Formats: sequence, C-alpha cells, structure tokens
Amino acid sequence: MPSEVRTARLGIFPRVSPPVFAISAIIILGFILFGAIFTESAKALFSGAQAAITVHFGWFFIVLVNVVLILCIYLAFGRYGDIRLGEQAEEPEYGLLSWSAMLFSAGIGIGLLYWATAEPLFHFFSPPLATAESEEAASQAMVFAFLHWGFHGWAIYILVALSLAYFHFRRGLPLSPRSGLYPLIGDRIYGPIGHTVDILAVFGTMFGIVTSLGLGVMQISGGMNRVFGTPDTMWMQILLIAFITALATISVFLGLDKGIKRISNFNIILSLVMLVFFIALGPTLFIFDSYIENIGNYLRAIVERSFWNEAYSGGNWQGDWTIFYWAWWVSWSPFVGIFIARISRGRTIREFVLGVLLIPCSILFLWFTAFGGTAIHMEMTGDPGLIEATKADYGDAVFKLIEYFPMTNVLAVVIMVMIVVWFVTSSDSGSFVIDMLTAGGDRDPPKIQRIFWATTEGAVAAVLLVAGGLNALQAAAVVAGFPFAFVLIALGYGLMRALGRDKLILYRQAQLYRTAEEVDANTPPEIKHWEESEPIPRPRRTGPAPQAAE
Repeated sequence: MPSEVRTARLGIFPRVSPPVFAISAIIILGFILFGAIFTESAKALFSGAQAAITVHFGWFFIVLVNVVLILCIYLAFGRYGDIRLGEQAEEPEYGLLSWSAMLFSAGIGIGLLYWATAEPLFHFFSPPLATAESEEAASQAMVFAFLHWGFHGWAIYILVALSLAYFHFRRGLPLSPRSGLYPLIGDRIYGPIGHTVDILAVFGTMFGIVTSLGLGVMQISGGMNRVFGTPDTMWMQILLIAFITALATISVFLGLDKGIKRISNFNIILSLVMLVFFIALGPTLFIFDSYIENIGNYLRAIVERSFWNEAYSGGNWQGDWTIFYWAWWVSWSPFVGIFIARISRGRTIREFVLGVLLIPCSILFLWFTAFGGTAIHMEMTGDPGLIEATKADYGDAVFKLIEYFPMTNVLAVVIMVMIVVWFVTSSDSGSFVIDMLTAGGDRDPPKIQRIFWATTEGAVAAVLLVAGGLNALQAAAVVAGFPFAFVLIALGYGLMRALGRDKLILYRQAQLYRTAEEVDANTPPEIKHWEESEPIPRPRRTGPAPQAAE
C-alpha cells in the first residue's frame, strides 16, 4: 500500500502533487481574473448559483448535518470510542490547553466577532417564528444563534477530522480527504478520483477562508472609521486585506509550532480576557442566568429547529441563514478537519469527539450570551440604538454595543486586533492545509507553497469584495460547500467500515489465549457479522498478549 500520494518537483515549487496543485491553482487564478475583469457577470453568477442551491438542495443540507451529528454521538458513546488515533499505547501529541486553543482558533475565525452581537439582535427584531422584539423572540434568537454555531457545525468538523486522523495515524495513508475513501475504492485514491476529492477540498477551503476574511476587513474598516475617522471605502478594505494577508503569510512561513501554535495561544487568551471583561462590567447576573436558560432552550428545541425547513410557510429565511451556515461549515470542514486531525494524534475517538464537540461549544455559547444576549437585554430594558446599528451594518453592532461600556476606544482597538489575529490564525491554518493537500499529504509542506496559497487567499477575498461585498461572500461559501457535502457522505461510510474491521482485529488480539470454543461462545453478534462481511484470519499465538488487548 503506498504511504503517500506521488509528488514531484514543479518549477519553483519543490514538492507538489501535480494534478491537485495545477488544477486547483488554474481554477482559483482563473476565478480571480474572471471576477476582476467581469465584475458584474461574476456577481450575477454567484447570486444565481447560491439561489439554485438553497432553493433546490436546502433539504439536503438539513438532512446531512443532522445525520452527521447523530453519527458523531454514536462514535463518542459506542463501541469504537476506545480506539486511539495512533498506536493504542500512544499519548496525545499536544496538551489539552494547546490542543483546545488551536482547534478553537482554527475552527471559528472572524465570524465569531462579526456575528456574536449582530445575529441574535437580527433574530430578535426580525424573528421567523415569533412576534418581533418580544420575550419569545429574544429566547428564539439565542436558540437560532446556538443552532448555527453549535453542535451541528462542530460535528461536521469532527467527521472530516476523525476520518483523516484515523487513516493517517493508524493506517499510514496521506493526511488528505482522499484517504477516507480507501475502504471504498482502495488504491484508486491515488488516481483521478482521489485528485478530484482533494481539489474539492482545496476549493472549499479557499472560499471558506476568504468569506471570513471579507467579513473581517469590512468590520475592521467600519471600526476604524468609528474610532479614528478613517474612510470606510473599498480601497481601505483592500489595503486591510493586504496587511492581514502579510501577517498570515509570516505566521504560516514559521510553521505549526513557532507560528500557528503561539498565535493560537495568544488569541485564546485575548478572547478570554475580552469575555471576562464583558461579563464583569455587563449585566453579570443576567449573563449567567440566561446562559443556563439558553442552553436549556437550545437542547429542548434542537430536534425541532434542526429539521425545520419552512415547508409550510414557503419563506426564504432558511436560505439566508441556516442553509448558508451549513454550507459555510461544510466549506470550512476540509481545512479545519485536516488541521484538527494534524494536532490530534494519540487521542481516543471518545476523547476526540467529546473534546471537539463540547469545549468550543461551551465557550461559544457563553460568548454569544455575553455579547448578543447582553445586546438584546439592553434593547428590552431601554433604547440604546443597537437595532438601528445592526440594520445599517452587521459589523457595526459590536462597536455600538461597546459604547455602553467604559474605555470604549480601547475596547474598539482590542476588538480590531482580535479580528486581525482571528483571521491570521484561520488563514495560516488554511494555507498550511491547502499546501499539505497540494503537496500530496505532506505534514511539513514546502514554505514557498505556503506563501503562494496565503497570498492567493488575499487576492480572492479582494475580488469577492469588489464583486458584491457581503452577498458575494455568502454566495461563495454556499457554492464552495455544496460539492464537498457529497464527499462528507463518502467519508462517513468509509470510516464506519474501517472502524468495524479495526474493532474486529482488536477483539481477535484480545482472544489469543482462549480456546476456539471459548472464543465462539463469547463472540458478540456484531463481531460475527464483521467476520462474515470482512474475514480476518485469527492471529497465531506467538508470544505475550499484545498491547492492544489491554
């Protein structure tokens, strides 16, 4: 079995997977030229493609994310939970704190600061299922915000990350999405089918990241206008893209431990300081009370809201919000999944699933309660003008909110710094992952290629902003996420087949010192089923019991 995808030298790029690198680069560079030259046509193309996907395949995204979440819960509490991502006796490569910081920083990005205040406020004054600005609307607003940023999205990351980590660390296959198809197509993953899957992953990663970059620079530009009086223009946003891209390029050049890990740790500390500040100086008791209540409301309504599809109302709210989010999470899943897999060696499946599902979500829910919940509370108890600011520009909502806190200008500067750092952590992680994909799954890809992809991200973000701003960014996320959604299905099926066979091997190793009659008498029905579908010779007893049996 080959251990990695065939790579080659291509010009100034020292190690590439020629089909993946060349085709991905041509498509993305072609997109940049098309968007820059034919701006209006590009805008119409983005919006038309988004409308077609949300109208005709919204149901598909809803079914997909629910099935993925159910599968992840099964993996956490089912029979495969004790399988380790690596050797059975191996210890985790990174400590819990650094691991949590890196997965949180890579998996969230700028969208947290952009939407944490604006989205709950929007659902409060324009609710899909309640009277506007009512108590019921306030409760539903937080439920929808939790739904869009909670378990379903992180379950998508888990499926991709778990599949890639399993096949890479346990089976020695490349750290790329193609490896998850090995149980289905075998060595053909090194051919056209595997190349296609990796190209889709590159495409989704690129447009998922640039969506966040576009949102971030729009928010920074608005914040600078409020604090420093700088012009909030397209040229200012493009200059900000260039600046942030340069920082991300430096970080990704330094590598995982020197660059990405350190910035992620700094990012999580800065974010926690901001969160503590808001809780301490805001309506503290309300934040804690509503945090508990919001979680309860979310868990109570999760099934109903997860499957709600506007079938009887016939509206387009789902397309603008829930379907956009599901496609955005899917488009981010190749790069976040690969990155989380890269940092998760040595963890059991149970530890991995529960950690990725619960640690980020618990912080996210508190963050949305502290920012969005506080904003709603202020609107219900007074008239601070937050709704008007949100209607004018989603990115301005958080800057309007901090006007009611002390040290407003200092907070505004800190928020802008956080947005920059959030993007740098997302961009450098994404560039690192794209480089791994185009270098044949190499875990330490060439630095010159990291620079190429980090720079390309900035160029694509600039083109999308010129071609239509927020609408173009949202359309790009939906269009990029759609094709990779089908890859998710294949990854889930392949992972379950491989885990069943792995469990059978571990079971047989544990039975080495029993007689054949004892083994047959004590074999569970599912093990017998696995043996019939995928026969594995019983190991011969040649020495002491193996480590895997413990």
